[in-house]
Amino acid sequence: MPRTPEAQAFFYAVYAAVQEIPEGKVTTYGHIAKLIGTPQRPRQVGTALKHLPADTSLRYHHDNVPWQRSVELTSQRSQPDGARNQAASLQAEGVVVATGALGELMVDFAEYGWFPRLLPSDEAAGVVPENSDGDGESSEE
Repeated sequence: MPRTPEAQAFFYAVYAAVQEIPEGKVTTYGHIAKLIGTPQRPRQVGTALKHLPADTSLRYHHDNVPWQRSVELTSQRSQPDGARNQAASLQAEGVVVATGALGELMVDFAEYGWFPRLLPSDEAAGVVPENSDGDGESSEE
């Protein structure tokens, strides 16, 4: 089904942001949503990643967007093997993925988390985050 221009722009913003997550690090859908200016849309970040194209001729695709580095905190991936595939991809990058008491897969955010206030590309472009008082410190924290 074709996407509206607004939906396509959102998906592309998600994919571009996820490409900036360093190898060996993880972040959440919610943090990606915040970084792209839509903090109320973490579930849509998951939807965008779920629909990441496999076609490598496209601008963004499964091979150039490290989808595994963005994790959902509240549920497993919808595909039966999705969580295991994600864990294997993260482990290949050196991220330790543990199994909880209920069989859930977990990552230590203290060690592997990536939670910048701005995307590195925005910072390099001189973007000043909203809620900033101009000295580099957030006024909401």
